[in-house]
Amino acid sequence: MKKISFITISALLFLLCAPLSNQAKAQNRDHILKVYNWADYLDLSLIEEFEAWYKEQTGEDIKVRYSTFDINENMLTQIEVGHEDYDVVCPSEYIIERMLRRGLLQKIDTTDFARTHTPNWLGNVAPFVIEKFQQMAPKDEDKFNLANPSLRVSDYSAGYMGGTTGFLYNTDFVEPEEVETWAALLNEKFQQKIYVKDAFRDVYSVLIQFAKHDDIQNGRTSRDVEASNLSDANIKAVEDILIQARPQIAGWEADFGKERMTQGKAWVNLTWSGDAAWAIDEAAEVGCNLEYVVPREGTNCWFDGWVIPIYARNVRAASYWINFLCQSEVAIRNMDETGYVSVIGTPEVLEGMASEEDYPETVDASYYFGDIVIPSVDEETGDTTWIDSKAAHLNHVLYPNIDVIERSILMHDTADRNEAMLEMWSHVKGNNLNWKMLTFILVVTALILFYFIDKKTRQWRKHRRRQALKLKRNKG
Repeated sequence: MKKISFITISALLFLLCAPLSNQAKAQNRDHILKVYNWADYLDLSLIEEFEAWYKEQTGEDIKVRYSTFDINENMLTQIEVGHEDYDVVCPSEYIIERMLRRGLLQKIDTTDFARTHTPNWLGNVAPFVIEKFQQMAPKDEDKFNLANPSLRVSDYSAGYMGGTTGFLYNTDFVEPEEVETWAALLNEKFQQKIYVKDAFRDVYSVLIQFAKHDDIQNGRTSRDVEASNLSDANIKAVEDILIQARPQIAGWEADFGKERMTQGKAWVNLTWSGDAAWAIDEAAEVGCNLEYVVPREGTNCWFDGWVIPIYARNVRAASYWINFLCQSEVAIRNMDETGYVSVIGTPEVLEGMASEEDYPETVDASYYFGDIVIPSVDEETGDTTWIDSKAAHLNHVLYPNIDVIERSILMHDTADRNEAMLEMWSHVKGNNLNWKMLTFILVVTALILFYFIDKKTRQWRKHRRRQALKLKRNKG
């Protein structure tokens, strides 16, 4: 009876205390912001500055709990399956698209900015990027319950960094015209000298443009149509190209390709512009000459952006975090730290990134900054020069010329064709055995077989000798 009474009382106490505990936990979360981002994708000194800035704006304390992930899908699984309460995360565009369709995002809340007299910097995102993000809006034919063609993606996400996909190449071994086309993957000159980014969506989205180039040029189809067309025929077309390219492919890399290039161990790397920019700078310090090009058939414009998951528990602080990162000076610092290009398209960023000394050639970056001409005053001499967005001295790797953008597409979620794409990728990577590796495997296998056969033979002979001796003793 005492035991039953104890259990009953304990249960009642638990039920009474649980709501109080949960309430206290929720109250504590008002002062905690859980941020989930890619590794090496933020100037970490900004975390403390955000905490101080948030206090200035709202009068309340905030503590950022910052953690990182390395794969989009792992991050998504934690949220979708594990219901992790990250307040703000930074997925890639196709994951943002998937989260929108599956109802896993909530709106960025800007209503408090006016009350705290905080400027709304979300408008600093380049209109070009906002238009690209809008292409991720759920369509009528989507199976998920958030299908709404009038949905404004900018209400649910803000771009962060972006770039293109192309070839990083070593100018000591590769002529520029040899990498002006994706056909470089088939060039026997580059046997075992090419690394390919281990990212099937990126690779598919550029190689399908190569496979369908004639039809695109003749107006029978378009880049956007073909990049979104994950038919069996299209997937097979890309698979065939990659299988033909396998003698040239030394390996598939997630992050080490840029190191291979700076070390001179590879000549060509199918990679992202951000990795290319980092590698070019690093290689220059050791006398290795690298350059980056987007092949003429087309590329993808990829983006990462900040979103607030449906299970976030501090939407207010998350919204302030996104707003904070959209400031021009913050964007410049993050670009300097990460090597990637921010989506912030303000005159301040244009002035901060332009440099005739560092970038003698000009690019037309009006798609990013608008058609503007701004003054730039030299702090030492006081001289004024003018920066024209249509002919700006910018890093062409980070800010490609407008003609590159005009032959680019936005990657989309592979949705129900994901399994077919993964199967294709498995076939391609599984078949990537060069003759040296194949010979090595055959030799090792033969040695192992010889060892076991020889061992069994010796054991059998030893057993026969023992049997013979035993028989001889018995006869004696």
